[in-house]
Amino acid sequence: QVQLVESGGGLVQAGDSLRLSCAASGRTFSSFNMGWFRQAPGKEREFVAAITWSGIVTDYADSVKGRFTISRDNAKNTLYLQMNSLKPEDTAVYYCAAKDSYGLSRGSPEYDYWGQGTQVTVSS
Repeated sequence: QVQLVESGGGLVQAGDSLRLSCAASGRTFSSFNMGWFRQAPGKEREFVAAITWSGIVTDYADSVKGRFTISRDNAKNTLYLQMNSLKPEDTAVYYCAAKDSYGLSRGSPEYDYWGQGTQVTVSS
C-alpha cells in the first residue's frame, strides 16, 4: 500500500500560480505511475495530468496543457503539480492518485490509491 497526502492548495486570484505537492509513504514511490485529478462542486472527477514512474512521460488534459506541469522527485517520495495562469474554472478539490500497473491512464478507476484532496479556489 501507499499513503498519499496532498498540500499546497489555497485561495488565489485569476492569473496566479500555485504548486501542489503529494507526499507518499508506504511502498516504494518510484514503483507507481501517478496522476492528478480534480473535482468541482456538482461535477464528476476529471483527469488533470499523469506521469510515469520514471518521470519521463507525461500526459495532460487539454484544459490544462501549457499551464500546468506535473513532476516528481522519487528521492523525496513527492509528486508535484505546478499550476500557472490559473482560471476560475480551475477551482476544484485536487487529488493525487497512484496507479499500481503499467502505463499512464486518464481513467480514475485504474488508479489504486488516492489522497484526501486539497482545495484550490481561483477568484476572478
